[in-house]
Amino acid sequence: MCGICCVFSLSVQHAVGEFFKDDLLCNLRRRGPNSSQHLIKTVSDFSYQCLFSGHILHLRGLMTPQPLTDIDNNVFLWNGEVFSGIHIGALENDTQVMFHHLSSCSSESDILSLFSSVRGPWSFIYYQASRHYLWFGRDYFGRRSLLWQFNNELDRAFCLSSVSALSESDNQWQEVPASGIYKIDLKACAISKSLVLTLYPWKYHSRENAIEETFLSSLDQISKDLPPYVSLTMSESKLSLLTPVVPLNRTVPETSVDSHCPNITNSIVTVEDLHGFLAEEHKKKLVHQLIDVLSEAVKRRVLYLFRDTDELTGEILSIPTKKAHVAILFSGGIDSMLIATLADRHIPSDEPIDLLNVAFMIKEQTKQSKQKKQHELHSCQECFKKLDTTLVDNLSRFNVPDRITGRAGLEELETINPSRTWNFVEINVTLEELKRMRQQRISHLVYPLDTVLDDSIGCAVWFASRGEGFISTQGDVKPYKSSAKVVLTGIGADEQLAGYSRHRVCFKKYGLDGLNKELGMELARISSRNLGRDDRIIGDHGKEARFPFLDEDVVSFLNSLPVSEKADLTLPRGIGEKLLLRLAAKELGLTASTILPKRAMQFGTRIAKMENSSEKASDKCSRLQSVSVD
Repeated sequence: MCGICCVFSLSVQHAVGEFFKDDLLCNLRRRGPNSSQHLIKTVSDFSYQCLFSGHILHLRGLMTPQPLTDIDNNVFLWNGEVFSGIHIGALENDTQVMFHHLSSCSSESDILSLFSSVRGPWSFIYYQASRHYLWFGRDYFGRRSLLWQFNNELDRAFCLSSVSALSESDNQWQEVPASGIYKIDLKACAISKSLVLTLYPWKYHSRENAIEETFLSSLDQISKDLPPYVSLTMSESKLSLLTPVVPLNRTVPETSVDSHCPNITNSIVTVEDLHGFLAEEHKKKLVHQLIDVLSEAVKRRVLYLFRDTDELTGEILSIPTKKAHVAILFSGGIDSMLIATLADRHIPSDEPIDLLNVAFMIKEQTKQSKQKKQHELHSCQECFKKLDTTLVDNLSRFNVPDRITGRAGLEELETINPSRTWNFVEINVTLEELKRMRQQRISHLVYPLDTVLDDSIGCAVWFASRGEGFISTQGDVKPYKSSAKVVLTGIGADEQLAGYSRHRVCFKKYGLDGLNKELGMELARISSRNLGRDDRIIGDHGKEARFPFLDEDVVSFLNSLPVSEKADLTLPRGIGEKLLLRLAAKELGLTASTILPKRAMQFGTRIAKMENSSEKASDKCSRLQSVSVD
């Protein structure tokens, strides 16, 4: 992973470095702590300048500082991972391989074909010197952040960056829409003193006539947020990228599908209820297909990184104590449990796995609410037996729902593989620390998103991925900081398998047709609602977010199935939503976690309403706004 940035100015009178502020440089370096370099291109003939800045988090192959250049003066910045689609040798660096392919492209269609082939997350900036073109974009799901900023006053400078810095002017940052790849003809812009963005949109191979409709929709959405001197157009050739996944199957059964478990009631759901579904041969076949494709996705994401090797020579180093290279955002819910179980298949058996579990301090409870929670806390007291009373009291203030299910999940994982070292990292956050770190770090990472929900999720993910907490081994509690550079998250499961409560509401109102429409919107907007933010948040710790449920093969498999095969919302919570995923977990040996109802992160960690009990998730967050003004 990397922090990448490009500043383009329609003038050579002012040094382009004037637009590159120290706080932006600091934020980029946090994403890429292993190497930082800058390169300035000044083209006096056409009066424009470009500054390229690359900051590297080294994860695979030999260390490759960026920006990369070649004998033709092309420049490349890459923030991505090629997991498949293009061959990357065991000792090769995917940045070098991508740049080699790009330098060999002789036409626009060659460039589009190259990026259509990549499987994995990416954002990039590519300067094609011979034609004075600047290419940039994000992958189909927008799994890597890329922002743009247009400067109205100072020589109409244009900036692209993985992360922003708080702006004192009206020139606000916005996320580059993951609608395709963009091209700017710098020579033409220098002559006209205006910016023209050419968009090459994604389209499905089977829908030749849909490109115009797709483009016009993207065009209207993007153009409304651009300043007057910036315009968006489509290439005259109408070239496009090929969407890396198959279209969503919107088939609805002509007759209602009877449940295979008619005895399930709304009041009681048990693990045994899943047996009835697995008894059906067709359903069991689908379950094993899901396990296979998801297992391969997890495998790519846990093995494509160097382990205890010299960064220059690639030689294996002798390290007496094994450290974790992979961490999982872990609540003990079905998504994180399934990822952990599959990661255990592929990570070397003597390597620990860090399970990052975050909790925000619970407010003082009334006597009544304490009694209500007593049964939840009972199962957690065993690990406190050898601790002094004061510590037990302090820790009990963090017994939020996700901590309780997390500990239960840890026991399940230890049963499946008792020889594995599972580091259950308890990350406890006080109100004071939350306020301090939001001010210092988190607010500009969440930006340009600005809702209460963005604040809650952003803060929770930031503290979790930082990985600073403690681990408990046989009653012995010690401080711990995760060394893992790769963080796996379960995002994408709810969006594809009807996991959110809004899906159940939609199904009750509009049936399967309405649910299909809602699920179709989920992945279309996941780049702008979630992924850019989460990439900025996790990347701030010099770590890389990886998303197994958004692997192209996983999405294609799930898209190929009718919604009735993925979920059954006539069944109660804890089984009907993400039914196919629950069955996969059951087949892999998981137990109680397979029937845990969906609990949103902001509620499971108890950050929601921690500071304001009357606000709604969709409200603009005053805490983020006050920080951005200060």
